[in-house]
Amino acid sequence: MGTIRLVAYHAGQCDPKKCTSRRLERLGLMTFVPRPSGLPRGAILLTPEAERALSPADGPRAERRGLAIVDVSWKRGKFPPVPQATARALPYLLAANPVNYGKPFVLSSVEALAAALVIFGRAEEARTILAKFTWGGQFLALNREPLDAYANAKDSVAVVRAQGDFV
Repeated sequence: MGTIRLVAYHAGQCDPKKCTSRRLERLGLMTFVPRPSGLPRGAILLTPEAERALSPADGPRAERRGLAIVDVSWKRGKFPPVPQATARALPYLLAANPVNYGKPFVLSSVEALAAALVIFGRAEEARTILAKFTWGGQFLALNREPLDAYANAKDSVAVVRAQGDFV
C-alpha cells in the first residue's frame, strides 16, 4: 500500500509565508496543477461545498485517484467547480493553525489533508505532513476523539451521525 498522492490547485490568494500547501509542495509532499481542471479525474476533492461527508469508504478511491484540494483563501471565498473530481466535505473538526486556532471547519490545507488521511486509517501519513509545522501535532491532539469516531464510521451517514457528538 503506497502513500496517497496529494494534489492541489493553488489560487495564489494566501500569504505565501503561512501557506501550508506551498510548504508541502516545496518539500515534495504535494503536487500542484495549473488549473482546477488539471486535478485528477475521480480524485477525492475536499471542499466545504460538497453534499456528502468524507468517510473511510472514500479511502480506496483516494488510493487509486488521489486526494485533492483547491487552495483558496477563506476570506475571498468561492471554490471553483471541479466536476471531474468526487467532492467530499470534512466533518466537524477544530483548526489548530495559529491563524484560526479553535475555529470549527476553518482548516488549513495541511489540516484538511491530514484529517482525511486519518479518516482513511493512514495516521502515519497524516503525522508525516503535519510534522512540517510546529503546531501540526496539536491538530491531532485537539481532534483526537472526533477523528477516531470518523475513522471508525462505516460510511458518510455514520460520519454525519458521529459528528453530532462533537458539534
